[in-house]
Parts: sequence; structure tokens; C-alpha cells
Amino acid sequence: MKKLNQNCLILLGFLMFSLSCGNAKIVSSTISKEESTKAKKNNLLAIKTGADNYEIYLPLLKDKKVGIVTNQTGIVNYQGLETIYIQDPRQKPVTRIKNKTISIVDYLIGREVSLIKIFAPEHGFRGTADAGEHIVDGKDTKTGLPIISLYGTNKKPKPDQIAGIDIMIFDLQDVGVRFYTYISTLHYIMEACAENKIELIVLDRPNPNGAIVDGPVLEKEFTSFVGMHPIPVLHGMTIGEYAQMINSEKWLKDGVQCQLTVIPCLNYNRKMNYSLPVKPSPNLPNDQSVNLYPSLCLFEGTNISIGRGTEMQFQIYGAPSLPKSDFSFTPLPNLGAKEPLYKDQICNGEDLRKVEKVACLELKWLIKAYKTTSNKATFFNTFFTKLAGTKQLQEQIETGTSEAEIRKSWKKGIAAFLELRKKYLLYN
Repeated sequence: MKKLNQNCLILLGFLMFSLSCGNAKIVSSTISKEESTKAKKNNLLAIKTGADNYEIYLPLLKDKKVGIVTNQTGIVNYQGLETIYIQDPRQKPVTRIKNKTISIVDYLIGREVSLIKIFAPEHGFRGTADAGEHIVDGKDTKTGLPIISLYGTNKKPKPDQIAGIDIMIFDLQDVGVRFYTYISTLHYIMEACAENKIELIVLDRPNPNGAIVDGPVLEKEFTSFVGMHPIPVLHGMTIGEYAQMINSEKWLKDGVQCQLTVIPCLNYNRKMNYSLPVKPSPNLPNDQSVNLYPSLCLFEGTNISIGRGTEMQFQIYGAPSLPKSDFSFTPLPNLGAKEPLYKDQICNGEDLRKVEKVACLELKWLIKAYKTTSNKATFFNTFFTKLAGTKQLQEQIETGTSEAEIRKSWKKGIAAFLELRKKYLLYN
């Protein structure tokens, strides 16, 4: 990005207005055509996340006791002043504007917001815990703020845990997949806020899987923490859009609705490639893993490893029961997998690190693994149905149904969801 100058500060001027969407308020920011032209000339029209739109939401926090649901993905990019000291004593120090990236927690405290509590989802506040690992409550060592874990047996904040909070902020980077549990945490936060009359602000972030909508729609009887709503595996929405859907479709307990405000992204559309600046969780280390995650996560309901215990998570798959090939790996304990599947065992499989970006829920690797495994009897486990959201997919694979026929069985559900989804889209 080119160096900023005073003319570039035009982007700091915003016009705020509200649009009605069900029971949600969408707080939007605009710039004039003239300002947009200048911004393009100075190469400044980068995507601004909801968190980066601090001029809009900071006034909403004034004189309020604030709680926040966030983790390592909750970052703010802002313009701060930097003083440069020149070695020549005859010259005065120079102050210039510099882009900075900082945790939203640190940013809010630096703006004297009365932040009183942090709520952390799966993987913890700093995002280092293994999937499914029990996380205890504690304190953030940097700020001293209490941290409440929203995983394990405490997925929904208890009344005493949110007592004294006037307004809650939700800032997590989702990946656009039904079984990625940050949207399940969103559900429970919305429910707790509705029941306790607490305002909720969702700071929107782009969906790195863009507009992809694919996969079977969850059937109600298979509702769990890895699938709470009747949506396809890939929903093609941002987390702010999804919050509106949850609220307006009355998917919360007893149909309650929360007082919801969404702070949208600027300069974003669904066709853009969006590379995550921070790992959303320990086992999604790069863009390739995020893109392949929806397809390869179905292996988590089988006896096949997707590379936990390596540095290639969700970019490879394999098991000792698959035939030998020109690729193998041996899982070992690491930060994202303390006890990985097939620890210290050679896994035969396939390396997908260089495959082209997929634009659907890809089934060919799952079907191939089932056809070639030497252990079909224990290939699937009970978790597979929770991930798929239906019994049908396992039955189809076991009976040799073609991929084309499987996809055909999804069409009706996807079409109905796409029609519902239209009401809640904030971006092209």
C-alpha cells in the first residue's frame, strides 16, 4: 500500500444510517463518489472489517459496561501516530501516520472503553487449544480481564456470568461452514443476550469461502453443537448476515430475539478472494486449509486422518488402512493436536496442498477413501452423521451411489435455503 498522506484521511469521515432488517439494525458507512475516486487513486480501497469501522461502534459503547466474545482473530487495523527520532540532534523528531494492527481487546482498553469481561470460544482466547479440548476460565495475563470459556459444558453464558454487562460485542472470524463452531457460539450468545436484555453488536468479517452454498441441509433430529440450524454445510454468508438470519427466523430458544446491531464490512463483495490475516484456529494454518476444510472435515467422522499432528492439517488425508501410495505422513503431537489420530503410525493417503481452489463441497476424496480402505466396517463413526446433518450421505456412500446422484439429492434443500438467504445478504 502506498504511503498515506493528509488527503487520504478522507476515509475517516463516515455517514451513519440504519436499515431495518427483521429485528436487527444494520449500521452502515458510506463515502462519497469524489472521496471514493481519491481513495482509489491512493490505493486505499482495501476491505475494512466491521472491527475496523471503529468510528461507528465506539460511540455506541460510551458509558456502557462492555463484554466481548473474541479470540486471536479479533484484530483491528487502525491509523496511529508514530514518532521517528532522527540521529542528527539538530533536527526535530518527525511524527507520521502509520497503520497498526492490534487485538480488539487491547484497542478498546486503549480507547478507555469500560470492557469488563472476555468470553472465549473453542480453542480459547489466544486460539491455541486443540479442537474439543476443555478450556478453563481464567484471566488474560496482559489485561487482567476475566475470561469465561464458552466451550465444553458452558456453551451459553450463565446469568451471573453476564451480570452487569450493558452491551456485548461479538468479533470472531468465521469460515462459512455449518460445523465450524463459532456460529454455534454466536447462537448461544444471542440467546443469552435476548434473555437478559443485553444489546449485541456483531462486528462483521468477510467469509473466506465467499458465496459457496453446497451440501445437505441439516435435519432437525441431528442438531448438535456442530450443526444447530437447517442450513447446508456451506452457507455462503458472513457472520453478520448469519446473525440476522438466526434472529429473524426465530431460531433461538422459545423464539426469542435479541437487540442486534451489525457493523458491516466496507469495500467487500463475495466475489473477492479474502486471505485471513490470522489463523482462525490451530488446525487451519493457511488459505488452502480453509478452502478444503468443509470437504475434509467430513473425514473427522471416519477412521481417516486429515493431518492433525502435522503442519499440513486439512490439506492431506490418510490412514494405515489405505493402500500404499507415493505419499504418506506420520502424525506427532503438536500445538493443535496433543493426541492425534494414528500418532506415530505411517498413514498412506493423498497430498492436496497443490490442488486448485474448490468451489463446492468436494466428495471425491471421501468416496475414494471408502472404496479403497481395507477397513470398511469401522470407516464411519457416529460423529459423521452429526457433521453431515443427515443419515443419507453415509448410506449413499456405503451403497455406491454416484457423486452426481448424491448432489442431485441436495438440490431441493439448497434451493429453499438460497431463497431464504436472499433476505439477509448485506453484500453483492
